[in-house]
Amino acid sequence: MQVMGEMMEELEQEKYVLAQGTLAPDLIESGSLLSSSHADTIKTHHNDSPLAREFRKQGKIIEPLQTFYKDEVRELGRELNLPADLVNRHPFPGPGLAPRIICQVDLFAWYLENYNDLNNRLNLICQYHRHKDTQSQMLNSLEAQLSGTNREFLLSLATQPPVYPTLLPIRTVGVQGDGRSYSYGVGFSQDLGSPVNWECLSRLARIVTMLCPNINRCCYIFGDKVDSAMRDITPTLLSPSTVERLREADAAATDVMREKGMLDKISQMPVVLIPLHFDRDCRHMPSTQHSVVLRPFITQDFMTGIAALPG
Repeated sequence: MQVMGEMMEELEQEKYVLAQGTLAPDLIESGSLLSSSHADTIKTHHNDSPLAREFRKQGKIIEPLQTFYKDEVRELGRELNLPADLVNRHPFPGPGLAPRIICQVDLFAWYLENYNDLNNRLNLICQYHRHKDTQSQMLNSLEAQLSGTNREFLLSLATQPPVYPTLLPIRTVGVQGDGRSYSYGVGFSQDLGSPVNWECLSRLARIVTMLCPNINRCCYIFGDKVDSAMRDITPTLLSPSTVERLREADAAATDVMREKGMLDKISQMPVVLIPLHFDRDCRHMPSTQHSVVLRPFITQDFMTGIAALPG
């Protein structure tokens, strides 16, 4: 937008306007007054930046799709007989997938100060059936927040392979309620070779994010269990090599979905590069590698939806 503004200064502005493919979700998530006078800013889109809003006031922007959702735009594409691979293409954020790289050079102070308490709470939730008869202030607090159905579910985990939760030293953007959250993630891991009950893990993730307000996302860590605290990260900044690494991972994931005929079943699958190195002994080996997160999502309006579970 800044480059566009500079170019507009060089042109005869009264003869030019900016055409944008702004959609309704862009304005809603950016907290634009065009969508609602009470909308909370979830994330700022480049097409609804302060500069874009100023151009909009001056009548210098044309946005023919700003009242449409992505499913409606795809229907328009079909009506116009556009190629199916173009109509159904998954969103690709620019520049070069950079928004899907979590950059971080050190641990957050909050993580270091609160790791033990929060990870103990996570273990209490995941191993509730083992601790339900003990006496502790943390257990009493948990009991006060648990509904009857969630309590029964946590007790039923006694029949499932153990789940080991690990508080991750990175923060992620998410939506909790109707507002933006910027909180920590949790990784679930299991003993190598254990069968994975995805429905069970999905429900456990919902309970964890409900009972732990500082957590807004849960993921599954493939491989062996993570049984020690992650006290370091792989220092990561935006660089050509980092962006290229994510682009390779994204291309590989997209190729697999295309080969398996999943592009029309999974609405979107963001591929995210995070500065965490799991396949190591965290107590003796420094973090030197990255991990890739796959987030398959099923939605119609690209505003609300459900996680796509394997199987």
